[in-house]
Amino acid sequence: MAQNTRTAPVGTPTDVTQNHTQGGVGASTLRPDGTLKVTGEFAYSSDMWHEDMLWGQVLRSTVAHAEIVSIDTSEALTTDGVYAVLTHEDLPAAKNYGLEFRDTPVLAYGKVRHHGEPVALVAADHPETARRAAAKIKVEYRELPVITDEASATAPDAILVHENRDDHHAAHVPHPNIVHRQPIIRGNAAEAAKRADVIVKGEYTFGMQDQAFLGPESGLAVPAEDGGIDLYVATQWLHADREQIAPCLGLPQDKVRMTMAGIGGAFGGREDISMQILASLLALRTGKPVKMVYNRYESFFGHVHRHPAKLYYEHGATKDGKITHMKCKIVLDGGAYASSTVSVVGNASSLSVGPYVIDDVEIEAIGLYTNNPPCGAMRGFGAVQACFAYEAQMDKLAAKLGMDPVEFRQLNAMEQGTIMPTGQVVDSPAPVAELLRRVKARPMPPERQWETAGEGADVRALPGGLSNTSHGEGVVRGVGYAVGIKNVGFSEGFDDYSTAKIRLEVINGEAVATVHTAAAEVGQGGVTIHAQIARTELGVQQVTIHPADTQVGSAGSTSAGRQTYMTGGAIKNSCELVREKVLEIGRRKFGSYHPAWANAELLLEGGKVVTDGGEALATIADVLEDQAVEVEEEWRHRPTQAFDRVTGQGDGHVQYAFAAHRAVVEVDTELGLVKVIELACAQDVGKAVNPLSVIGQIQGGTTQGLGVAVMEEIIVDPKTAKVRNPSFTDYLIPTILDTPTIPVDYLELADPNAPYGVRGIGEAPTLSSTPAVLAAIRAATGLELNKTPVRPEALTGTL
Repeated sequence: MAQNTRTAPVGTPTDVTQNHTQGGVGASTLRPDGTLKVTGEFAYSSDMWHEDMLWGQVLRSTVAHAEIVSIDTSEALTTDGVYAVLTHEDLPAAKNYGLEFRDTPVLAYGKVRHHGEPVALVAADHPETARRAAAKIKVEYRELPVITDEASATAPDAILVHENRDDHHAAHVPHPNIVHRQPIIRGNAAEAAKRADVIVKGEYTFGMQDQAFLGPESGLAVPAEDGGIDLYVATQWLHADREQIAPCLGLPQDKVRMTMAGIGGAFGGREDISMQILASLLALRTGKPVKMVYNRYESFFGHVHRHPAKLYYEHGATKDGKITHMKCKIVLDGGAYASSTVSVVGNASSLSVGPYVIDDVEIEAIGLYTNNPPCGAMRGFGAVQACFAYEAQMDKLAAKLGMDPVEFRQLNAMEQGTIMPTGQVVDSPAPVAELLRRVKARPMPPERQWETAGEGADVRALPGGLSNTSHGEGVVRGVGYAVGIKNVGFSEGFDDYSTAKIRLEVINGEAVATVHTAAAEVGQGGVTIHAQIARTELGVQQVTIHPADTQVGSAGSTSAGRQTYMTGGAIKNSCELVREKVLEIGRRKFGSYHPAWANAELLLEGGKVVTDGGEALATIADVLEDQAVEVEEEWRHRPTQAFDRVTGQGDGHVQYAFAAHRAVVEVDTELGLVKVIELACAQDVGKAVNPLSVIGQIQGGTTQGLGVAVMEEIIVDPKTAKVRNPSFTDYLIPTILDTPTIPVDYLELADPNAPYGVRGIGEAPTLSSTPAVLAAIRAATGLELNKTPVRPEALTGTL
């Protein structure tokens, strides 16, 4: 395969070699990139540089729904320093891309469907020149009515966001503006309701959350001598990107070569295409490398967000506290393009019952097409919205029955062997009651901590913090609990696999393993975990992690809590195959010298071949000498099934994860200010491959759940479908002063079906942290609070 012979861009990832005498599975080995990141020396995708590169810029729509009457690029083309200006008319091949449906235009043609949609591209010799030239492009729009909610989307005479749908769900939905509908029916909820002594209903609203990663969308596209493209980009799924990019460039996939650049966070927002196709188009048109870096304003339009939702729930229970039935309808707003809405709907419906035993359910979840911003993957993926609603319902039921909210949950908690509403048996540990017991048993943080500072109040410990608006008057404490259930890995029959290439060789007299996968390191710790697994399976100290790229088979997406399970499983599998090859070489070389080569169980430990009794037979270096052993293999989890379109029955998920939280808050009820004092979590992690990373993941997920509880929301104007707050000035995320103490208590109850018994950990804490905070605020104020985020005006009655 012909390769580009240009000088490699500055910032290109290189091999990372880790040398640890101890550092296998179960050790808290440190990240090899940790010091570089905290000292500012780590090269992110936005730091990449090529000596003769151009800069790309996108022109985006200023309206949410309109016909494009004309696009005039003449003034932009005549700007000094501009090398190219592209519209949809300049696209060489396919005009659409998409994760599940190919419904998203590379550049808008015919009409725009959401505020901020890409309409034109500019390449210039300086980023400011590119921005000024893009501003000179004149687009004439004929505005159309906007679709912004379920009522406007599903009205009989509703304008269709997408005419002439031909996707595989189009024939199965009641309206063309419904992307997907998933019902789940089990038992008879109407009959079961007759046995209920109490029934509670609730309507809940979950706001649109942004992933708010600090590293903006960015990358570098370099044209190659063979007519292909070398793309260095921050993404979550290299091979899925390539499958979408290649048709839009008119290239075969093997001419689109992708390398993972340094990533500054992801959380689902990099699972879809952002600037990859755009930069590549400009590079191929100009024959020069093109770098694109979105600013923060552009980033809010450059990736999908978490689906906002309306949720309608009904639960019943007997007077002794047993839940009789559940009915719910979940409406998810997918925005203008499908992205992963189909799968989010599947998750929301199948997990809508929560971690509880309820035999009689009637569930419906739908995802809408609207003219709001596109929504797709974000940490928690449909289960977050459902957890917010069903946990509020649990508190309402407990209150109506006069029961303790934790004891009520424990009474109805699922366990191993419980049958899900989909008919699937939970066949691994489900310690829901124990997680709740642990968070409840924790000692409470001291009250009125601001008074412990000696003279005067420490305002940092008060609601409102350094704004100095409260000095403790009207401050009330509240405590709330929540627990959630999240699937791990890709579901509903998806062929979920990962690939690992492992090489073992002798360098300078020492056995060295090289791990090569396409798994995206987005901060979750794969760069450490992969080396730990190789070290454990191959018994070597030195492990080199090859940069992730498309020169090895797919590792799937770094999402759904799947990478330690899937790519970890692939690495373990390939290492086992390498080990067998090494032992076979050893048997041929040394088998006649010791009977253990033929009769004993042999392992690789400490750079040696040893028996299970600990006797060393040879060093790996002596066995291999100048020979290298290399294996590249795919590895799959057990198969899953699609949910039935009518009943929702099917073994749709491969694994479940559970987390519980206790939130302690202090609320200034006069000013509507909230201070979260502590947000304790207990979670089953199956096996802590790296305990330090486990705690970090749980605390990170907890913090994102805190954000959506009290501050995070993208505000979309319901009349124009325009985004009102696309900046970190107006879209607020928790800072270190907002983030409370997050004690973590994790269990290691192995899943027998998973490598090392691991369980995905990154998403579950995002579920239950939000409703725990809301429950604590309700306890402090006595207000119902059925919407996220809780704003001061909702607490003071000035909404």
